[in-house]
Amino acid sequence: MIEQANNQLTLVGRLTLDSVAQHHALPVLTGAHTVVDLAQVEAVDSSAVSLLLSWVRQAQARQITLSFVNAPSNLHSLVSLYGLSEMLPLNPA
Repeated sequence: MIEQANNQLTLVGRLTLDSVAQHHALPVLTGAHTVVDLAQVEAVDSSAVSLLLSWVRQAQARQITLSFVNAPSNLHSLVSLYGLSEMLPLNPA
């Protein structure tokens, strides 16, 4: 689930293969910068990395900057494993 308030998106629950397809389109955003809070994410797999990379591309096309905060350690591990730390900078929890 995605909760949206002002220039912040909060992802809640699981970001796994069975749940990310419904969120592949970046929500409508206002402003030049949006914070994506991952503190309430319970589980991730490689689908989460794909989703966030897709969001980064969509945001860049709209000239919006995304910042990811409170990323769980297992998401950091996946991003690092795939060598995507520069493309998908995550701020730790």
